[in-house]
Amino acid sequence: MRVGSFVLAARFPGQGEGEALHRAVRSAEVAEEAGLDTVWLAEHHFVPYGTCPSAVTLAALLLGRTRRLRVGTAVSVLSTTHPVTLGEQAALLHVTSGGRFSLGVGRGGPWVDLEVFGAGLEAYEKGFPESLDLLVRWLREPAVGASGERFGFREVPVVPRPSEALTDAEGPEVVVACTSPASVRLAAERGLPMLLGMHVGDEEKAEMAALWRRQARAAGRSAEEIHHAAHVSAGVCQIADRRTDAVETLVKAMPGWLKQGLDAHVTVDGRPRRMRDPLAYTELLCGLHPVGPPRLCVDRLAATSERTGISRFALLVEGSGDLAATEENVRRLGSEVLPHLN
Repeated sequence: MRVGSFVLAARFPGQGEGEALHRAVRSAEVAEEAGLDTVWLAEHHFVPYGTCPSAVTLAALLLGRTRRLRVGTAVSVLSTTHPVTLGEQAALLHVTSGGRFSLGVGRGGPWVDLEVFGAGLEAYEKGFPESLDLLVRWLREPAVGASGERFGFREVPVVPRPSEALTDAEGPEVVVACTSPASVRLAAERGLPMLLGMHVGDEEKAEMAALWRRQARAAGRSAEEIHHAAHVSAGVCQIADRRTDAVETLVKAMPGWLKQGLDAHVTVDGRPRRMRDPLAYTELLCGLHPVGPPRLCVDRLAATSERTGISRFALLVEGSGDLAATEENVRRLGSEVLPHLN
């Protein structure tokens, strides 16, 4: 089982962006010290929900500060980024880190970001498959051209070539954030593993994994490829000697962050939004994920893996909003939970 942290660089009420980003960087450094497998970095624009606007930029910093840790994006948003630009950045990090970079990508949301970056609503509603295919080609082929609806250009060489990395991997792995049957099919047809959100429980994740396998087989993916697909399950982790203490820590801090962070999202076209109740959502996450004593956390992760077949985890560890508490949470995850997982 491979357990990593999920870092949003969340700005809690009363905090500044610098404090949130410092906690994000420090938690990643501690994750390496504690023996975690990966740090997954979120990307958001113009909202305090997450103060990192470029996951690949922060990944570069963390790859430079660590020696063993894998660093991934969760996710880089393709709707507002040119896939070749992102492909070049991913290739650069793959080559210079010795293959320690993972590229998670997603469609994003119908936010004002589409207006600011000039992509337009159509990029969000229809453009993701074309962008994803162009990105994957860039990371796997020596030269690439395009003649699609959004992107058209003459063939150009890929520099740097991901295959130039001193590693057996042909390039950085690409993971796709999946939130619907359509996105599951999209990932499966291309043989790309999924990143499944922390709001989803074991039963739904198991159903999405089963759908991925069916669609991958229908698309002609090999049995070995399907068997070894390394999906990632996102969740929340808060460790305390008593479950009530762990839940209390999150219930005190997360609703305020969720309210100000989610309220700040602005749709590009004025469409109505359905907002989650921050307290109810926090309580839902506490019920779904490893929140409590170390033994409970071990059992919860093992149960999720057994039910879903997923053995990689990206766990939000900064739910307290406090740097010292986050560091302690990561250290306990490494010393009291990881040794008991297969």
